[in-house]
Amino acid sequence: MLRLHSPFLLFGIAIAMSVDSRAHDADSPKEASESVVSMAFGWPFLDPTTMETQGGTTQGSKVTLAGEPSEAWEKIRQPDLSKQERDRMAVLAMAGSFRVSFQFIESMGFAEDYKPSRPYFSWATEHVRVLADTPTFVSLQHTLVMYFEDEEMGGPMVMKHWRQDWTYEDRELVVYRGHLVWEKMKLAEEEASGGWSQAVFQVDDSPRYEAFGRWEHEAGFSRWTSNDAWRPLPRREFSVRDDYNVLGGTQAITITPTGWVHFQDNCKLQVDSKTNSPRSVACEIGINRYERILEPTIQKPADAYWAKTGDYWKEVRGAWKDIFRTRDRFQLKNQADGKKLYEEHFGYAAEIEATDSYDKENGRTHAQETVNRFLENL
Repeated sequence: MLRLHSPFLLFGIAIAMSVDSRAHDADSPKEASESVVSMAFGWPFLDPTTMETQGGTTQGSKVTLAGEPSEAWEKIRQPDLSKQERDRMAVLAMAGSFRVSFQFIESMGFAEDYKPSRPYFSWATEHVRVLADTPTFVSLQHTLVMYFEDEEMGGPMVMKHWRQDWTYEDRELVVYRGHLVWEKMKLAEEEASGGWSQAVFQVDDSPRYEAFGRWEHEAGFSRWTSNDAWRPLPRREFSVRDDYNVLGGTQAITITPTGWVHFQDNCKLQVDSKTNSPRSVACEIGINRYERILEPTIQKPADAYWAKTGDYWKEVRGAWKDIFRTRDRFQLKNQADGKKLYEEHFGYAAEIEATDSYDKENGRTHAQETVNRFLENL
């Protein structure tokens, strides 16, 4: 049984999984079981061995892909929907069970002695649940649910992952400014009209970034395109890169009949701590594909996790809402008392799982005190 010691370790170890293609392509008898080892837009004039994708060889369980358009896709295509309601249906179409692939490759660099970093590829199976749904606000929580093939099937490994909150005509964003500082940014009424913000949160529910964009709907797809936004250094490079500290760029989320695709056009920036001025280091392209799956069934393990820990994580989200409401600008500590923020929250949630009991008042106190302990005084 594979043991994971960090909620971020998964994405550096798994690159191979089996696919049952029968549901995906009824005309093809082929069942694929192969490792993905190449990427488009590579560097053909470099030694190929220096540009092999980062990742490991852990074998995942066989996955059966959905072959028919989803019910969520059909809802987007309903006639006579208002633009706002069609947008909301597109956001809700990101919920469900998916095989996810994460691919990143640097497209250019700006130093005289620039050498591209190795491309990145990893995968996961994820369930996306709806935490909140109103005409002007949708919250989607991602949960990793992983099975691993060894001599015998291992798993499921269940782990809380990132969250995305969508707000219609949002006029107050919490944006990243570098050096673990976030601050409120106001939008004029005309700027916000007809658009949606996407706020992304880390696995511990602390903020990551927020961007604003608009949905467009054509016959074959629905796509949201963002403005330019800064983000902290991604976890996939947190321990291997020290030449940049901010990831800036635009995103496009496209809903397809059987899933969705998250495209990123990023620039790796070194932001000066005194002047806050950025220096470009390199650019990268990222493509994350969410493909609906029929098997394995991963919703049930995800539901079981949230049945036990959901009340605590609700208190954590509430603690952050208090911060957003009372502070126009704040900074997070990288560590407090020798621990990371996610370690504190995940440790408490693990105790709830183990004991199968939850004290609401104690959970609220722990969530609020923990969040506040990681805030710097600005």
